[in-house]
Amino acid sequence: MPEQYYIVKKEVVPEIYSKVIDAKKLIQSGTARSINEAVQMVGISRGAFYKYKDSIYLESEVSKKSIVTLSLLLQHIPGVLSNLLNIIAEWKGNILTINQNIPINDIANATVTFEYNPQDMDLDRLICAIKKVDGIIEVNIIGRQ
Repeated sequence: MPEQYYIVKKEVVPEIYSKVIDAKKLIQSGTARSINEAVQMVGISRGAFYKYKDSIYLESEVSKKSIVTLSLLLQHIPGVLSNLLNIIAEWKGNILTINQNIPINDIANATVTFEYNPQDMDLDRLICAIKKVDGIIEVNIIGRQ
């Protein structure tokens, strides 16, 4: 099950969380050259920063897209690739590249790369849905970013 996140108004969040976010912003912008410098600037300890840094994010950090590349074996029948692309689109995936080779013995190799938001899509469930499509013989994840 993917991690769950909540969107909460800044005003109701304990001050330490806001200061951790402020420190992360200083580091990302280059205003602070180190974590030590950032925590001094916002007035928290390094221990507090490390305790919470992986638990609090700006909304823009959480909504980052991931990219995955699938390798597929497809039967050479009309509509198989189209059905595959429709499923990815239904699951809110955004197709980046498609490459399909000429079928040999009525089987074609294909690769499809798409981006998705991990908070919106359970990739394992999508793969299961793809495997159920008539004409798809095999699906493998060959790259993930």
